[in-house]
Amino acid sequence: MEKQAKDILKQVFGHDDFRPVQRQVILSVLDSKDTFALMPTGGGKSLCYQIPALVQEGICLVISPLIALMKDQVDQLKSKGILAQAIYSGMSYREIDRVLDNCVHGNYKFLYVSPERLKSELFLERF
Repeated sequence: MEKQAKDILKQVFGHDDFRPVQRQVILSVLDSKDTFALMPTGGGKSLCYQIPALVQEGICLVISPLIALMKDQVDQLKSKGILAQAIYSGMSYREIDRVLDNCVHGNYKFLYVSPERLKSELFLERF
């Protein structure tokens, strides 16, 4: 799986090699270990969950309190041809329902959700 991760790093994200901490974290996640990574802003945390998610099957649920960050991450992933969506405050019931339908049917690889939306009735009913 390390080769797959490195191939994705190069082909999708355009980097030749992982930063030392990124490699450790990614390999730990790919080995199905509970992993805690504390890294500074700009340290490459996003790749630590994005690459394992792209190597493995299923959807990656990302919980983020900042709508602007969620939108930025979704836009960056979409620009690389990766299917991603976000659910956050201000979205209508219908919009959320449509996103969740698409998630259930495997149409997204990443779903970013704000903490308050995790507690919403619609989200709890669907998951």
